[in-house]
Amino acid sequence: MSTPTTALPAGAALGFSYEYGLDVDLNYDAGAATPTEPNWQPVRRASAIAPTAPPITATAQSYDDLGAPNDQKTSESWALAFTALVNRLASGLYAPEIEALKKYTEPDAIGTASIAHVRWYDKPASGAPNPNDAYEGFCSVSFDRGNTGNADTGSWSFSLTGQGRRIQIANPFTGWAPSTPVVTSVLPSGAAAGDLVTIKGSGFSTVTGLDGVKFGAVNAADYEVVSPTVIVASLPTGSAGAANVVVKSPAGSSTPFTYTRGA
Repeated sequence: MSTPTTALPAGAALGFSYEYGLDVDLNYDAGAATPTEPNWQPVRRASAIAPTAPPITATAQSYDDLGAPNDQKTSESWALAFTALVNRLASGLYAPEIEALKKYTEPDAIGTASIAHVRWYDKPASGAPNPNDAYEGFCSVSFDRGNTGNADTGSWSFSLTGQGRRIQIANPFTGWAPSTPVVTSVLPSGAAAGDLVTIKGSGFSTVTGLDGVKFGAVNAADYEVVSPTVIVASLPTGSAGAANVVVKSPAGSSTPFTYTRGA
């Protein structure tokens, strides 16, 4: 008999509570004569996204069960709760996704006018999303004001109650848009041709190509992206003096970082 292992597979990483996304279809109108193409807007400044889908069961008990219960799932009853910070636009309105959800709760939002269309899915900070953890559904909406103290940030607490079953979908999250590189330090100062310097900052994960790192107008002799925040580069041949550092990625180029090199 084999002993179960407690080790995780190679490459496994701890997941975090904030790695989840929720979108609202801004175009949805259940009463429209012609269905419209969804216009998905992520819910921004959201927290505590908590979907549930308890099963609906019916008894399948027979004499064969010898008196033991035998309930089998016949459907499900899904719901989703979350909170969102209040963000006001210059117009006085709230963020579009909040306005869209609020629309379904107004006094005259009766019948089909009260039904929203939403989707929720795994949304990791890095790496591939879970392809099996993504759903959409139709629901009614209720909300309450949260953080009602005398000096709190404003927030909403939303409850979505599903109508019909969830629909499992392909995960729509394709990764975060790469950020433009930012250089915060280049050390040591005064390095000469062939010397190595450490460039620190952010947005380095997609830096590539011969011109990924420049000292003045000249490409680095060589460089290695150690992490999204660290690059180690070799100075090219050149004269002592100003050689501002620029890091380039598909998202754009960093603001030149003031650096003085040796000969």
